[in-house]
Amino acid sequence: MKVNTAFLKYLAALLLFGSNGIVASHILLPSHEIVFFRTLIGSAFLLLLFIISKGRLQIPQNKKHFAYLLLSGAAMGACWLVLFEAYRMVGVGISTLIYYCGPIIVMALSPLLFHERLSAAKVLGMAVVLAGMFLINGGSVLTSGLSKGLIYAILSAVFYAVLVISSKKARSITGLANSMYQLTASFFTVAVFTLAKQGLHFGSISENLLPILIIGLVNTGVGCYLYFSSIQSLSVGTVSVCGYLEPLSAVVFSVILLGESLTFLQGVGGALIIGGAVFAEGAGKRKHQTSVSGTGLQQQTNSLI
Repeated sequence: MKVNTAFLKYLAALLLFGSNGIVASHILLPSHEIVFFRTLIGSAFLLLLFIISKGRLQIPQNKKHFAYLLLSGAAMGACWLVLFEAYRMVGVGISTLIYYCGPIIVMALSPLLFHERLSAAKVLGMAVVLAGMFLINGGSVLTSGLSKGLIYAILSAVFYAVLVISSKKARSITGLANSMYQLTASFFTVAVFTLAKQGLHFGSISENLLPILIIGLVNTGVGCYLYFSSIQSLSVGTVSVCGYLEPLSAVVFSVILLGESLTFLQGVGGALIIGGAVFAEGAGKRKHQTSVSGTGLQQQTNSLI
C-alpha cells in the first residue's frame, strides 16, 4: 500500500470517528440503545471481514493477553455508554474534549503500571491539559457543582484509560483480530447492560434505521477497517499527532452542524487539552512504539469514539 493512500484512509477513519456524535444526534433512541446497535453492527461487520480474510476463529494462545483484551473491550462498551449519554446532556464538543483527557490518565499511571519514566515534558503536558479542563468546566462546577452530564463525560475518560491500559497488556494480539475480539466483547457488555435495563423492548428501529446503519456499519465497521488497514504503513509520529484530528473534528462538526457553542474560555481550554496531549505524547513517542487498541481500537494514547 502506498503511504499516500494509507494516509488518506487514516484521515477518513478519523473524520468518521469524529462524526459519531453528529450521527447519534439523529437517532431518536436512548443512548444505550444507540451504543447497542453500534456495537452489534460494527462487531458483525468486523467478524465477517475477519472470516473473509481467512482469519481463524479461535481463542488466542496467550490466555492472559486474551483476558486483558476482553477487559479492554468491556471498558470500551462502558466508555461508549457514558460518552453517548454525555453527548445528550452536555453536548458533543465538550464531552469529546473531556473524553480525550483519558490519555493523560494513562500517562499519569504509567510509572506504576508500566514502569515508564514520567519526564518533565510529560508533566508539563499533563498540567496544560488540566488547565484546559478547568477552563472548560471550572466556572460551572464552582457555581453549580458537577452536573450529571459532566460526571458521565469524566467517567468516559476513566473507562477510556482502562481500555488503553488493558489493551497495552494484550500486546500479542494485534491487527484485525484485536479489533474484532475487542468490539465483540464491547457488544456483549453493552447487550448485558441493555437487557438488564429494559429487556428486549427497543424503540422504533424503522424510523431510525438509516442513521443506525451509518453509525454501526460506516462509522464503526468501515471506520475500523480504514483505520487498521492504514496505520501499519504510517509512522508512529504521524499516527500519534494526526490522531487528534478526531476530537478536533468532533468539536468543529458539533459547532457547525449541531449549533453547539463554546465560550472563548472553553475554546482556549479545548486548545489546551488537545495541544497539551499532543505535546505530552510527543515527548514520549521516541521511547515507546505505538500499538493498536480498540472505537474505539486505537494506538496507546488515542482511541476510537
